[in-house]
Amino acid sequence: MDTTPYTHLWLYAVLVFGIIVLPGMDMAFVLASALADGARAGFAAVAGMVVGGFVHVLASALGISLLLQAWPTLFDVLLTAGGLYVAWMGWQLWRGAGALGAVQAGTSRPLPATFGRAVLTCLMNPKAYLFCLAVVPQFIRPELGRVALQGFVLFLIGAAAQVLIYGGMALAAGRVRIWLAGSAATQVTAGRAVGALLLATAAWTLASGWR
Repeated sequence: MDTTPYTHLWLYAVLVFGIIVLPGMDMAFVLASALADGARAGFAAVAGMVVGGFVHVLASALGISLLLQAWPTLFDVLLTAGGLYVAWMGWQLWRGAGALGAVQAGTSRPLPATFGRAVLTCLMNPKAYLFCLAVVPQFIRPELGRVALQGFVLFLIGAAAQVLIYGGMALAAGRVRIWLAGSAATQVTAGRAVGALLLATAAWTLASGWR
């Protein structure tokens, strides 16, 4: 086995990109934020996901992921809370669909609020903790030292994947929002579609977690 701790980081990068590109709560929240409040809100959501990703890696290092695996009930509770939270956001968007595409000053949700919601959404995704438990330890070799540095490098790879994938989606969704702003009827339809996306994501999360 190669004793260089960073030799197989390309494999970790492939795994992380493969996980992040799959539809889920984080992706749905970024898209919803960008469509509702513009690309800047989408980027704020991406920043929140990056912070949440750092906490996931830290939690893995502290053994919190082991607790989730050892106590399945905690996993179910966290998954249910996360699914219900995303469902609540989807319902709010559905009810306020007319606000989607409103480009007047002062109508968008404050960026810090979007950032905070993104962090919370990411932290309420128990599958991310289990991913860190199953994958991260395989790429950290304590016998080689510099464990903190190795963990930080893994975090940077995950953050890069989030920025590239979610950031690109936020930019595209922000441009779609500008295009939709010219028609009130289209704004309502798009707003309800985004709300439905979050509701569907919540339902899928709950159903897949409780099977």
